Amino acid sequence: MFLRFGTICCIAAVASTMVLPDTPAFAQVKADKPMPDDVTVHVGASGSARVPDGIFGSFLEPIGNSINGGISAEILVNRSLEGGLWSHVNLETMFREQPELIESTNQTGIPLPWSPLNSAAGNRYELHVGHAANSWQSLEIMGQPEELTGIKQKIYLPVQRELEYKASVYASHLSGPTHLTFSLRDHESGKLLAKADVQASATDWTKYSATLVLKREDVQRLQAFDFALSVEGTERVDVDQFSLMPADAVDTLDPDAVAMMKAMHVTELRFGGNFSSYYHWRDGIGPEDKRVTTENIAWGIPEYNNFGTDEFLQLCRLIGAIPQFNINMGSGTPEEATDWIHYIKEHYSGPVIYEIGNELFGKWQVGYPTLSEVGARTLAFSKAVRAADPSATVIATGFGPLAGPAWNAEQLKAPKGTFDALSLHFIMGTNHPQMPSATPDFVASAAYALPYAVGPYFDRVQAQVDEHPELRGNVHLAVTEWLFNSKGFGERNFTNESPSWMNEGGAVMAAGFLNTLLRHSSEVTIADMTGIMEFAGIWKRREQVYAVPAYYVFQMYTAVKSDELLPVTTDSGTYSVRGGVKPLDNVDDIPYVDVVATRSPDGKTITLLCVNRSLERSVPAHFDLGSSHIAGAARMQQISSSSRYERNDEVEPQHVTPELSTVRLHKGGTLSLTLPRESVSVIRVPVN
Repeated sequence: MFLRFGTICCIAAVASTMVLPDTPAFAQVKADKPMPDDVTVHVGASGSARVPDGIFGSFLEPIGNSINGGISAEILVNRSLEGGLWSHVNLETMFREQPELIESTNQTGIPLPWSPLNSAAGNRYELHVGHAANSWQSLEIMGQPEELTGIKQKIYLPVQRELEYKASVYASHLSGPTHLTFSLRDHESGKLLAKADVQASATDWTKYSATLVLKREDVQRLQAFDFALSVEGTERVDVDQFSLMPADAVDTLDPDAVAMMKAMHVTELRFGGNFSSYYHWRDGIGPEDKRVTTENIAWGIPEYNNFGTDEFLQLCRLIGAIPQFNINMGSGTPEEATDWIHYIKEHYSGPVIYEIGNELFGKWQVGYPTLSEVGARTLAFSKAVRAADPSATVIATGFGPLAGPAWNAEQLKAPKGTFDALSLHFIMGTNHPQMPSATPDFVASAAYALPYAVGPYFDRVQAQVDEHPELRGNVHLAVTEWLFNSKGFGERNFTNESPSWMNEGGAVMAAGFLNTLLRHSSEVTIADMTGIMEFAGIWKRREQVYAVPAYYVFQMYTAVKSDELLPVTTDSGTYSVRGGVKPLDNVDDIPYVDVVATRSPDGKTITLLCVNRSLERSVPAHFDLGSSHIAGAARMQQISSSSRYERNDEVEPQHVTPELSTVRLHKGGTLSLTLPRESVSVIRVPVN
């Protein structure tokens, strides 16, 4: 995954022709065909294509808190007490959120984000390198008889669902008493809320475990706690490899996150991204306590390797998704890929997708191949994959859809059968149009045009594939990352200043892009939304799991898997844009109301997938289903909001969610309803 700083595209529209003040003369938005008072949608009786299940995939990468602090149920950070795991930028964020850690790390050297349990005890700590239960470092704690001595870490707990927690540590006794105490304390007051004692007398590294139980009346959702380990009297002990897990964890997985993933109905789940170019799969197998901690080079965060091949396969089983693995074609070898596939086949029975490399055209990728190298390396890795698993679907790294014909041309020189699909990534910025001083409405209208405007570019890439007769009909497109973000130039943090994955406007964009995929389903057969954890999917903050509005759109749309696509025409009016963000700076004929229709395999349900991009108009819509007879009231799910910037978060996890309603027929058996401005509506109509 490549999150571009301050890129890529914004295109604009409003309901009437205008030129915004203080902007270049060429920058304008124009209604080519104004929206009528009422919109009529005509749906044809039959189609010639079916919705490919593969366009409802998602994406999981160790970025931010998507795995650690996300799908993983583990509460603690830097469990093996290593140093140098965070980039400078991420350290700045940590210190901004917990400024007390600055003094702690300067005075004691305790690895971040751990700190002394009691500063009054002074410096009673020493790092040991080369004598560790896991990875490289351990920490000696030297008891101070007159002061409570130990280490702590600020944490949050999912107390809204679970009060029991399993704590563990590896310890090597050095001298003195042998008494260790685990505790949970209120972070603000220091009040002791739960504790458990263990006797740790072994001089060899030994794992000690205990259970901590909180009282319901002592805790509340989103409360900050301290997890601590303390020693007794003059005791000296070496400690390493901590753990704190909710008792209801699904092995090592967060049950709330797993449940929301399952409810999303993804068809395939991609384990990939920038980390793939240096990921060595053997680091993520074997006993979890013995997996080595490293730095995630791509994102400047720790990689604990606690979520590896087995955990990913378990997750895919739990949520019913086909596993999609990103093969390391950066620092990896075909032999390593072969061994990985054999391991996967030994531990998983079912279809698997293998994607050879990630964004290999970019110099930010470890070990990226040059243009002259990529074809031969792709062929070598493909042969390894095909030999190990002849039934697997293979995806080669493509470039685009907005650029990259030279790169794709090299890949398309491959012999027939080298790969089944060419990957494309469509990650678009929404908040930096070329127009200076663009109004929020200009930026929003621009953003809503993007998902529709990309359609012709898919046609262009597929046409490039079809120039090769032996590949025509055998190689399709796989959009293995798609996302709409809002980001500043050179900034690390996303903003809420334009429609993006984090707000209700992002729901409109997600639905618009899914409509485009459905219209291009003969070309795009695999698509993975970024991502199932964080970005356009599920989030976990302060141990509260919730989803952004785009998640619900995705969930609503999966109802049409394997449906027959039906032809649709509308008279909603269109707009054009000049002065957006390159490369989509000039686009034409963007429909205000965008509708895709499908019929279920049993022929009993027509589904209408409707997007209203208008910033101003909630419009009555009338649906003509042709020869299909409506057999009863329709069911509708609809996402709209008073503001496109409304969002969900840990405080209000369900602030923006779909509203469910029944749409009753008008006289004469016609289906009519109002599509709110900036909204998404999915209508299920019974027919016979």
